[in-house]
Amino acid sequence: MDRNGWVCRSSCVSLVVGLLGCSAPPQDESNVGRANQALLGDPVGGVDAALLTEAKAAFQNVETINDGVGPIFNERSCGGCHANGALGGAGENIERRFGRFVNGLFDPLASSGGSLRQLFSLGNFNNPNLPAASQGRCQPGNPSLCCVASDVNPSQATVRDVGRLTTPLFGLGLVDAMPDSFFDALAAQEPASIRGVVNRVPVVLPNPGDPTQSVNSTRVGRFGWKAGVPNLLQFSADAYLNEMGISTQSCFQGTSILAFAVENAPNAPGGSSLEGCDDLAPAQSAENVAAGIPRTTDDAVGPCGASRTEIQDDVFLFAAFMTTLAPPARDLSDQTAITRGEPLFTSAGCAGCHVTVAFRTPANPFPVDIGDGSETARVPGNFVFHPYSDFLKHDMGSLGDQIGNAGDSLAVTRQMRTAPLWGLRFRNHLLHDGRATDVPTAIRAHAGQGAAARDAFNRLSTTDQHNLVQFVRSL
Repeated sequence: MDRNGWVCRSSCVSLVVGLLGCSAPPQDESNVGRANQALLGDPVGGVDAALLTEAKAAFQNVETINDGVGPIFNERSCGGCHANGALGGAGENIERRFGRFVNGLFDPLASSGGSLRQLFSLGNFNNPNLPAASQGRCQPGNPSLCCVASDVNPSQATVRDVGRLTTPLFGLGLVDAMPDSFFDALAAQEPASIRGVVNRVPVVLPNPGDPTQSVNSTRVGRFGWKAGVPNLLQFSADAYLNEMGISTQSCFQGTSILAFAVENAPNAPGGSSLEGCDDLAPAQSAENVAAGIPRTTDDAVGPCGASRTEIQDDVFLFAAFMTTLAPPARDLSDQTAITRGEPLFTSAGCAGCHVTVAFRTPANPFPVDIGDGSETARVPGNFVFHPYSDFLKHDMGSLGDQIGNAGDSLAVTRQMRTAPLWGLRFRNHLLHDGRATDVPTAIRAHAGQGAAARDAFNRLSTTDQHNLVQFVRSL
């Protein structure tokens, strides 16, 4: 799979009160109360305790070269990236991306490994079981030595060192449960001048618990800085490969999912490493290789005959952990400023993209399923929540990062997904590249469809600006 495009934040201009026409039915007060009382990092709803313990442990587990980390990577555990405030939060980690434009279209430089530049490599290590064809290739006379180069900015890249900040995961299971039609309705109600783009993307790794998902079906992308990821299972498999360097294979209704099964290589297409020099995880069995699974895949479920469905266990556990995370509770300690700031948030235009609409999960949300029904994670039904985002892509002008998929126009590469504002006070860095450390700075960096809201904020008195910021920090 192309290493281009996972994980976004932005905001924009005003959305008229007509958007309330998309809001949910009257709130289920018991569910709202449970969300407001949850401590950061607590589970939402009734989650199986044993599964939660297992999923949390997997999310925290620090992987090693023997588990398959490498040959290039950005972190060794999910928790290493997602830790601010509580496990599952935002991070200090800022990954880097590159690319170029050819005849006005984005080129992710796939021949140089794709737009994601992993920041770490395994460097030099010894593999005592190095295949004969790889022996001595690193250093003559040293048959077991492997040398893994670093991923660098290719000389052809004209867009380089673009930052992508690790985003928080709280409440994303609720967002995953929302039907596509909800996001379509949000977009339809937005004024044309600031209307967001509903980004439908291919489902590469379907969630077996959702009967509407299948291989190569489409779903509204709602995760990632570019809204390029359609569900939490795919989010997990993508991060496992592209952030930690651990490749996986799963089965879905007899189809072998190999999009995440091929190792990345420094500045080279996937699978270009010397055999035996990708990591020290055991090679795949002859049976699995005969079934088409790459020999260097770190974790595989095996042949997918007889309509077999099974999600690789770590991928499932990561998704299960994210599914269970409750949304952040509000901080109402500065109630006077918050009360005064809330109407300013709307009148300045911030609610145009960071919508105030109530989201409500379906009455019977689909589970995140490992495939055979033995392990599932599910959010509560009729659960009302307020992420303060439309999860759509908006043209952010000069704030857009100019990173996209192959063939995207410059205008498309400037589009960023609206970042949820809930729990913002637990983040050390704001905006997609972490350039801002406070809310006013982040607002003043807005451009494109966010320019009018930025200008309206700048026209407010110092006191009104403070009150609006306090409202945002309360979410």
